[in-house]
Amino acid sequence: MVTDSSIQRLREMREQAKLGGGQARIDRQHAKGKLTARERIEKLLDPGTFREIDMFVTHRTVGFGTEEQQFLGDSVVTGWGKINDRVVYVFSQDFTVFGGSLGEVHAEKVCKIMDLAMKNGAPVIGLNDSGGARIQEGVVSLAAYAYVFQRNVMASGVIPQISAVVGPCAGGAVYSPAMTDFILMVKGTSFMHITGPEVIKAVTREDVTSEELGGAMTHNTKSGVAHFAAEDEDEGFETLRTLLSYLPQNNTEDPPFVPTDDPADRIETELNSIVPDNPNKPYDMKQVIEFVMDDGFFLEVHEHYARNIIVGFARVGGFSVGIVGQQPQVLAGVLDIDASRKGARFVRFCDAFNIPIITFEDVPGFLPGVAQEHGGIIVHGAKLLYAYCEATVPKITIITRKAYGGAYDVMSSKHIRGDINYGWPSAEIAVMGPDGAVNIIFRHELAETTDPTARRAELVQDYREKFANPYVAAARGYIDDVIEPAETRPRLIEALHMLQNKRDANPPKKHGNIPL
Repeated sequence: MVTDSSIQRLREMREQAKLGGGQARIDRQHAKGKLTARERIEKLLDPGTFREIDMFVTHRTVGFGTEEQQFLGDSVVTGWGKINDRVVYVFSQDFTVFGGSLGEVHAEKVCKIMDLAMKNGAPVIGLNDSGGARIQEGVVSLAAYAYVFQRNVMASGVIPQISAVVGPCAGGAVYSPAMTDFILMVKGTSFMHITGPEVIKAVTREDVTSEELGGAMTHNTKSGVAHFAAEDEDEGFETLRTLLSYLPQNNTEDPPFVPTDDPADRIETELNSIVPDNPNKPYDMKQVIEFVMDDGFFLEVHEHYARNIIVGFARVGGFSVGIVGQQPQVLAGVLDIDASRKGARFVRFCDAFNIPIITFEDVPGFLPGVAQEHGGIIVHGAKLLYAYCEATVPKITIITRKAYGGAYDVMSSKHIRGDINYGWPSAEIAVMGPDGAVNIIFRHELAETTDPTARRAELVQDYREKFANPYVAAARGYIDDVIEPAETRPRLIEALHMLQNKRDANPPKKHGNIPL
């Protein structure tokens, strides 16, 4: 028989667990501008949907006085709930308990929630706010991290994994977020680094702050480790909710289709004049994307990193799609090391989760230079090529202007299984730009002529008329049609409907050997 006193005890223990490390530590967390573990979950999930598990788990460590510090739930809150009325699994590290440090039972709770997510085919979200491994547990805490890492790898490409770094994340702790699909960081309160400023100063004599070393904008602009930077936690959680709205629950499902009032046959005449007559003049590819997508909304990923390439999610005709495009306003849209890595990772994510890829191409080639060559542009550029070649999801390409050299091949060309490839009348598809081609092909003639400037201008114009247009490629079927820019939206939607039942596969194998 369940007595009133036993029910009362249960209720008291629940309330005790909800206090984590105690009210004083909660107040210190708030004073830093940070939410508690449970407050974060409540902000992230649909109201009233969170169901916590393992609330009464406590650590089993003896020594260093830890046996006298027992906190219900230990240093992480785990459970499931809903976002946009779809099930997600979540763990939220509790900095008020042992600084959110990861020990044996902390990892057991995280592993249990990840196992549930895998078995039930739903995303898992980790809210990271931890001082790292629990030193008092020694090698046990290191083993505990490895158990989590193994699950990150097993879940990769099976369920979406998302990390929000909302506090410190240092040492070995960084490798779990690094193996997830997306990382969001909060400006001013979150940081990630392998070794801290003190160690770096002692070893290399470099003087750096945590913010400079591994803050939100450092990893969003310089390293590319993080994909999103939020002004505060509230904005960050709203970004995560929006991101999940584009993703399927797992790799066996299609992404959500969301009907739209934005007409499928909408014509955007502004697109007819968006590409300048001068081939060397930039324009904003984001404007092109926004003109075409449902309600003009585009969720950019990696916005601050390698800005010469654009990646992100949008909807067109209700279909969730991944967008990849050059940005002529930055480095003329060339492919360099960082852009290649950024694009390749995004393409592979979309392919893993059945998200069609739309490519807006205006690429003059790969960035030349000693630093690029010595930095491995060959192998890094091959990553993007490999990703597109490997992808079996619907792939649609719009060549808006330049498509030169090997970069033309890379950007989802017909030759690497592009399904539908369109060119605008302004498309220039060639081995290289007219100026470069003329300098090579006619170098002897130009050296001997009395007026090389005038002759070069004639030859450049002739080359442009013969090759720097979409019709040579269209004559060979390398592009499927030349379309008016204004009709891009309806043509994309028609193609997506046509490709809904696409079936394609790669040869049976354990896995490929992507050029890492």
